[in-house]
Amino acid sequence: MKIKFILFVFISIWMALIVRVFFLAVESNSYYEKLSINNTIKREEIAPVRGEIVDIKNRPIAVNKLGFKIQLKPHLRFKKNLPIFHQEIDNLVKLLPQLDKEKIIKRYVKKDSYYNHNFIDIVHFISYEDIISVYAKLNLRENLKIVSAPKRFYPYNEIGAHIIGYVSRANKKDVENDSLLDLIGSTGKTGVEKQYNTFLQGEAGYREIKINAKNQEIQEISYKSAKEHRKLTLGLDIELQKYIAKMFENKEGAVVVMDVNGSILSAGSFPGYDLNIFVSGMSHKVYDEMAEDLAHPFTNKLINGLFPPGSTIKTGLGLLYITTDLTEQWEVDCKSHLPLGGRVFRCWKKKGHRKTNLVKAIRESCDDYFYKGSMIVGNEKMSEALSRYGLGTKTGVDLPNEFVGVVPSREWKMKKYNRRWSLGETLNTSIGQGDFLVTPLQIAQFTALMATGKLPTPHLAKQIGKEVYETQLKDVFNEKEKEKLPLIQKAMYEVCNYPQGTATHYLSSDVTIAGKTGTAQVVAIKQDIKKRRLEHEIAYYNRSHAWLTSYGPYENPKYIVMAMVEHGGHGGEAAGKMVSDIYNKLLELGYIDARYNKSKK
Repeated sequence: MKIKFILFVFISIWMALIVRVFFLAVESNSYYEKLSINNTIKREEIAPVRGEIVDIKNRPIAVNKLGFKIQLKPHLRFKKNLPIFHQEIDNLVKLLPQLDKEKIIKRYVKKDSYYNHNFIDIVHFISYEDIISVYAKLNLRENLKIVSAPKRFYPYNEIGAHIIGYVSRANKKDVENDSLLDLIGSTGKTGVEKQYNTFLQGEAGYREIKINAKNQEIQEISYKSAKEHRKLTLGLDIELQKYIAKMFENKEGAVVVMDVNGSILSAGSFPGYDLNIFVSGMSHKVYDEMAEDLAHPFTNKLINGLFPPGSTIKTGLGLLYITTDLTEQWEVDCKSHLPLGGRVFRCWKKKGHRKTNLVKAIRESCDDYFYKGSMIVGNEKMSEALSRYGLGTKTGVDLPNEFVGVVPSREWKMKKYNRRWSLGETLNTSIGQGDFLVTPLQIAQFTALMATGKLPTPHLAKQIGKEVYETQLKDVFNEKEKEKLPLIQKAMYEVCNYPQGTATHYLSSDVTIAGKTGTAQVVAIKQDIKKRRLEHEIAYYNRSHAWLTSYGPYENPKYIVMAMVEHGGHGGEAAGKMVSDIYNKLLELGYIDARYNKSKK
């Protein structure tokens, strides 16, 4: 028995050894073959070059400045290599004295480890002009690599800053969301640079190379080029953009010039800032100074600024009134004040407008007409219609982080404050005050609706690569609203062309236009004040915001021009000349046909 047991153990051990040898020799062959390949074949990712952004006339507005990054071999900090490390750094700083030695060392230490076998970026960007004289000397050093690394550059600095946006270094969260950024190193942070970032940054290429035990390249096995240089064409005209920026020197506010189908020809938020300061980074001191500026240069007021619309919304409410509970013949006797619930709701005109119908109410911006109409129509119908007309909802513009705004209603107030609605709030809503808040782009979109009967989706992109951006128009009016719209358009014409029109005396446009002014109060007027002070007599930050939104030519609506001047006072007075000059510039640039130039008729 003992002999049999010993024989059984002996045979079992040999069988186990034979099975193991078979597994190692045959079954594991493919696994170790792969390991062998990985040890001899190296894959290098090729970073794509970011695409350019150009304006409607193919003028570059975001380009890539030619330059390089400098990389240093890993593991040079270890004891035996430490002298080489210091020698390389000292030599680099000697040849390029503008470099910061401490920053270079800090970047290297941060990325260097036993597990990293790739060269480390120690200089993110150095221009072609700065490196060309020492390029040959640096290129001969086996521990250094000089790699092409374009840097984003904005030739027009602050012009169109909030629209174009900027590129800066990708942070950890950015890389987690898009692994390609670990290779590229930078990403779009705002504006169309962010909105179209995936398209603009392109796709990485690669090359597979055979290396030896010393990590030296022996042979290139395969190569795939990066998909890059993708061009984004905007509908913006940079010449018009510069022209408008000059108008807004030392002023705050927003401007939109948009065709009636939604393509934005020019748009600005003021004040702006130089986009180039973000590409390489700025000091905390500079950033804090700009962030604390009361003019809010970092805020894109076009889509992130929320302002009371004032009388600009009276056109939409007027249309609602005459298509629901009122007729176009309905009139009020405006005596300049309306007592209600222990307070007085005033009209802006001290002696009142007296007998007033819809057209006169819009032309002369009679508050009393809209107060009394709102009490008949009611807030529920008002909030529903204004939202349907595009207010208090996103416009859908191709920019990131667009704000919604507020069209106040019973439901909204109960949800936000858990409080009941009052009739006084209905009256405030009827003149675009109270909790009513809109973005300037919403008012431009709303004006396009009044001009054509279609609600466009504003957009900046004209062509994404070879793909043309498709215009989107919404049909939001019912049949009765479509039928009565010409009456609103007639009233908007009178705003800008009749002697009593609130904009007429401030306009000098060579194009016949229609529009609506708005003076949106920032601070409520106290009930015990009998005589209303003029806007220029009020402290700057207590002055009303000035709106003038328009379309032209009146005979054949082509463009929307909307200007909002923060704390500008009266809409027509503050924005009338601006709007007129913009229409005249549109004539000069050929966007509006010369046959609509009334000065030459």
